[in-house]
Amino acid sequence: MVTREAGGAANPPVAPDLGDAHLNATISAGLARAEERLTAVLVQGEDFLTDKVSHLARAGGKRFRVVFALIAAQFGPRAESAEVVDAAVVVELTHLATLYHDDVMDEADRRRGAESANARWNNSIAILAGDYLFAVASDMMADLGVETVRHSARTFRELVTGQMRETVGAAPGVDPVDHYMEVIQEKTGVLIASAGYLGSKHAGATEEESRALQQFGRYLGQVFQIVDDIIDVWSPSEESGKTPGTDLREGVFTLPVLYALQEDSPGGARLREILTGPVSDDALVAEALELIRASAGRERAEHTVERYRRLGEEQLAKLPAGPAADGLRHLMDFALRRLG
Repeated sequence: MVTREAGGAANPPVAPDLGDAHLNATISAGLARAEERLTAVLVQGEDFLTDKVSHLARAGGKRFRVVFALIAAQFGPRAESAEVVDAAVVVELTHLATLYHDDVMDEADRRRGAESANARWNNSIAILAGDYLFAVASDMMADLGVETVRHSARTFRELVTGQMRETVGAAPGVDPVDHYMEVIQEKTGVLIASAGYLGSKHAGATEEESRALQQFGRYLGQVFQIVDDIIDVWSPSEESGKTPGTDLREGVFTLPVLYALQEDSPGGARLREILTGPVSDDALVAEALELIRASAGRERAEHTVERYRRLGEEQLAKLPAGPAADGLRHLMDFALRRLG
């Protein structure tokens, strides 16, 4: 086995302002340790492999799940332990692995402002890179104990269920909005929830605190995903790092799109004509995007975001008051501020 040095992320992650100078310094230091650990585990392997599996990590990213795990750890007495850092890295590795697979399924050519792995190399390389990341994460889980392995296996099972649910589509008679909500809880919410649970558990928090943080993470994940889906329609690709309309091309309709489709208006009627499945024609994708932008889809999606923010606040009320709980409120606000 060959181990080599590799460059870090093009834009090293920076923790958002959490409203408390000491907490900011603590989380920033933890984030730096997690980034160092992530880089170290990704460069252990053959040269022909490590550049592929490090590709998306080097492209940057907010390390949102890592930050959440580190804040959640503040509710335990071992908040700065090596186990907490490893737990956060396990979640981030799992997230990165899903991005490789998602880009293959979506035939995406951009990710985080850089070429996707499947575009730079090919689908087979991207799939294998994602598989390798799951293997690295599993190796680290084994050192964290059987309960972490079991928790992570169940998390991964739910993740795959969500991806399959999205791919298969809503069953007859199922409300498309309800289907969407279930998908994003399984695909996005579960992994952010896992970050809160594992970060706090490995810091020695109580079971009640860890469960509240896990549930808060689910709501935070739903907010994060809906905000992402709004950004994908309303932000230019140079800002979002993604190609607008990718979901439409795949026949995947996100919340603002679903709300636009429900409108009893000429725009809604035209959207229902266009969006009967995947849309491959560039002109139709452009037309659909304009109709969605002209609808009330964004406004209604933002109302849904606010509902999940309030549900998250109910979970925070179960936690001890202090800088860490306030920091989680700032983290929720960070997710919301991405809307501009």
